[in-house]
Amino acid sequence: MSSGDGPRVSRRGVLKVLGAACGTAAATACAPGYSEWLQRFFQEHYQRMTPEEVKDALARMEREYQQQLGVEVRVKDSKPIPGVRFGYALNISKCKGYRECVRACIEENNLSRDPELAYIRVLEMDNGTLDLERSDHYYEHETVPQPGKFYLPVSCMQCDNAPCVKACPVKATWAEPDGVVVVDYDWCIGCRACQAACPYGARHFNWGTPTLPPKGIQTDTHVLGNRPRPRGVVEKCTFCLHRTREGRLPACHEACPTGARVFGNLLDPASEIRWVLEHKTVFRLKEGLKTEPKFWYYSD
Repeated sequence: MSSGDGPRVSRRGVLKVLGAACGTAAATACAPGYSEWLQRFFQEHYQRMTPEEVKDALARMEREYQQQLGVEVRVKDSKPIPGVRFGYALNISKCKGYRECVRACIEENNLSRDPELAYIRVLEMDNGTLDLERSDHYYEHETVPQPGKFYLPVSCMQCDNAPCVKACPVKATWAEPDGVVVVDYDWCIGCRACQAACPYGARHFNWGTPTLPPKGIQTDTHVLGNRPRPRGVVEKCTFCLHRTREGRLPACHEACPTGARVFGNLLDPASEIRWVLEHKTVFRLKEGLKTEPKFWYYSD
C-alpha cells in the first residue's frame, strides 16, 4: 500500500536503484524521505501485513496525503462486520436518469475529475429493450426522463464468482468476507487483466495522475476504498465500505431522489434487500455468465 506517484520500478530492479542512489547499506539514510519510499516498496501485500505494519502504513499515507493535498485525510482499516454480506437492488421503474448517484459517487469516492472517471454509468434505452451495447451512456438532455426511454444504472456487481479476481496475475484483488471485491492499490501492477475480464465494464484504469478539487476532497477514507489513488492502477466501486462498514448507506443510495435503490445485509431475513428478493421478480445482468453478482434489478 503506497500513495502518491513515486518511482514505479520492478521489485527485482530495486537493488540497482539503491546501489545507484547511495549503496545498499546506507540506502535508508541517504536522503530525507527515502526510507519511507523503501518501506512502501518492500511492503508486503495488504493481506499478509501484520496489524502493526498496517498501522504504520496508514500513518504514512496520512502524512503523504497531507503533504500532497494540503488537507488532513484519515485512512482507516475498518473490517467486515461479522454476519453481514452486502447486496444491492435497483428498481428500474423508479430510476429517472437524473444521475445524482453518479455525482455523489464521484465526490464520495475521490474520483479523478481530470481525467474524468466515474464508477456508475446510467444507460438510456428504449422501452421494451435491454440492449446494453446500443444503450446511450452519455445522453445530454435538458430534461429527463425522455419519452419512450428507461434508465439502467450499472456499476460493479460485487460478483461471488468474479472473473476479475481470477484474472489478476498478482492477486491484488479479492472478495472480502462481506462480499465486497476490493483492490490493493499498492500491489496492483496496472496490467488491466481484471479490466478486460470484467463483463460489466466496472473497472477503471488511471491513465493519468488523478486530480481532485482542493475543497472537494473526501477526507474520511478507507485503505481499500476511497483513499486518493495513484496513477497506473485499476480501481472500482467498493459499496462505499468506509461508510457501510459503519452502518451507513452508500453515497449513491443516499443521493437517489426517487428511492430506486435498496441496499442491505443479505444474511438478515428482516432486511429490505431480502424482502425485495423474496417478493419481487428480479433479474441480474448477464446471468448466463454465472458470475453470481450481488446486484439485482426489479420493477414495480
